[in-house]
Amino acid sequence: MKDSFSRLHPVVCFFFYLFVILFSMLENNPFCLSISLVCAFVNAVALNGKKTIVFTVKYLIPTMLMVIIINPLFNHSGVTILAYLPWGNPLTLESVLYGFFAAALLCTVVLWFSSFNKVMTTDKLVYLFGRLSPSLSLLFSMSLRLVPKLSAQTKEVKESQKALGRDISRGSVFQRLKTAAKIISVMISRMLEDSMETADSMKSRGYGLKGRTAFSLYTFRERDFAVLSAVVIMSLSLIGLKLCHAVDFKFFPMVKGGAFSAETAACYIIYALLMLLPVIINVWEGIKWKRLQSAI
Repeated sequence: MKDSFSRLHPVVCFFFYLFVILFSMLENNPFCLSISLVCAFVNAVALNGKKTIVFTVKYLIPTMLMVIIINPLFNHSGVTILAYLPWGNPLTLESVLYGFFAAALLCTVVLWFSSFNKVMTTDKLVYLFGRLSPSLSLLFSMSLRLVPKLSAQTKEVKESQKALGRDISRGSVFQRLKTAAKIISVMISRMLEDSMETADSMKSRGYGLKGRTAFSLYTFRERDFAVLSAVVIMSLSLIGLKLCHAVDFKFFPMVKGGAFSAETAACYIIYALLMLLPVIINVWEGIKWKRLQSAI
């Protein structure tokens, strides 16, 4: 299925991820966080496929387990004491539950940013912020693509060194260190060379000069206005329900949530619809495309 959401206007995509990431980071209701985590994973899988599953299993789950274990060792807040640690500090139920919450929050934010990095490409970021602050927009876009680009280049260098008989996973410790140093040296040289080429390229294009015009293929259409309106309306509704204490929840000094009400249910439904908006758009566009094909 094609990703129709990423083909929307950059303003729409940017505001969607802005609201989604802020809500995920600032809302401390576990049920809302669970919705955000599931939706973030679904969106990331839809965009990146198996890479998201592999990344989650290899990196995110071990990191979550580490946060869950470490948090109760240093956070002793809470009134429900489960046991005492060997050094005398209490192990509380509230700190254990908050460790799960913190781990899930970390995983959620990472997954949302992985989707953001896939949808909001460099040209979109430069288009959005190039007129406001050319230097900042260029720096921000380069920072987002630094890790994926560096990872791909490192893999390429490792494979080339392996073809020359310098495999980092074989040989003595001294040979491995020597090969690793060689790879690091090559990567530093490539990074410096790429930065110089980027600087020269942007300078030759007159980037940042006053009065410089910019070519863009993006056009704000009725569909973009409809989706942006939906994002803003749902976001404002969630802010209003939050101010009305519809989903209040606290971990300390004891775990306590507000009473379930119609406002709470409405908040959960709107929250899920907002988080699943890219999937809903992609599914809807897929259905429309199949209908058009069957009508031919």
